[in-house]
Amino acid sequence: MNRKDLKGPVIKQASPGIIPEARCIKLKNNIPIFIIEAGSEKVIRLEFIFDAGHLREDKPLVASVTNLMLTEGSAYHSSSFINKTLDWHGAFYNQYTERDRAGFTICFLERHFEKLVKLSREILLNPAFPEKELSILLKKRYQHFLINREKVQNLALEKFFNSIFGNHPYGIMIRPEDFRNIKTDDLKDFHSKYYVPCNMAILVTGSIPEAMIDLLESSFGDLPVSVVPQKINKSPRSRSRKYISIVKKNAIQAAVVIGSPTINKCHADYPGLKILNAILGGYFGSRLMKNIREEKGYTYGITSSVTSLKMSGYKIISAEVNKKYAQATIDEIFKEIRTLQKKPVGKEELKIVKNYMLGEMVRMFDGMFALAYSFRSVWDFDLDNSYFYRFTEKIKSIKAEEIISLADTYYNIDDLYVITAG
Repeated sequence: MNRKDLKGPVIKQASPGIIPEARCIKLKNNIPIFIIEAGSEKVIRLEFIFDAGHLREDKPLVASVTNLMLTEGSAYHSSSFINKTLDWHGAFYNQYTERDRAGFTICFLERHFEKLVKLSREILLNPAFPEKELSILLKKRYQHFLINREKVQNLALEKFFNSIFGNHPYGIMIRPEDFRNIKTDDLKDFHSKYYVPCNMAILVTGSIPEAMIDLLESSFGDLPVSVVPQKINKSPRSRSRKYISIVKKNAIQAAVVIGSPTINKCHADYPGLKILNAILGGYFGSRLMKNIREEKGYTYGITSSVTSLKMSGYKIISAEVNKKYAQATIDEIFKEIRTLQKKPVGKEELKIVKNYMLGEMVRMFDGMFALAYSFRSVWDFDLDNSYFYRFTEKIKSIKAEEIISLADTYYNIDDLYVITAG
């Protein structure tokens, strides 16, 4: 065969295909269980989700410290026993506190589900909050806090969120005295209000035996129904000052953070805004990376992102640069934004971004862990898989003219907050 007659393979756009739906059942006390059957391995990922994030705090640190103390001893067993039991059964667990939610995730082999479901109930519902462990935890977190205070990026980010969200729980700045103000009674009170059945959901992913659902019913379905916590009605309010410079003596680099509050994924424009963000600074081949890293050499890396929260959202651009290039970096960022507002994105660049984002969409559903994360990313906003199908269609169909319109609407230079630290 003549080599000239050979043809390359047909290249097609990636697509997530049919996304597995979560099956929902409710326990006797109305705790929802979402079930995603996935994977061939005999592994289970079990996540307990509570509406107990920073949004619920009356004082700083209470939400995160309450969550971290769950594994530090129960009414029946010490922290040593709990951790040895988890290790013995090869379980991997993670405690998390986000702005909106908090939770406990545990992964284990199917054959250990009975023991570990029962232990999870003990951890979640019967924490002892022992004084000794609380003191050790607070000392560790305080040291971590002091270390972070020496990093210009952390200083800039903290001030950024305080600027765009004000005194709302999304924007509260942690102070040294906050660590001293945490008391055991604060944790017990927070736990009794928010780690309750009416404030809880369970997500099960993997190879799930029917007996496990029965065990979840017997372990959690008998919990008494409690009073539903009141909804948070206070909306974030941004501060008026938009340009803030934080002086950090002896700092070699300066952190630059630019952004503002924006829409969340419940808004129809959100998928388009995510595509615009990718072009600007959302992947390694983005305009900000090419300009500020590759051409100017001001930084090793610059990123932009758009994040969705229950009561708001935010877009952010961040980088660490040599102090003498801080203002030049800001100027170049604004230049790239103005270019997106005036000049259509070229066909080849838009094609590359579309292929990149479609590939990322496929990765979002690759395996049981990715499926769990993707489910959470829409369920948190009362959305479902139709969001991903709409997002996929937007990636395929968006035109250069729409990107200009989105840049005009959501990246008004006068609305952006600029924070530097260094």
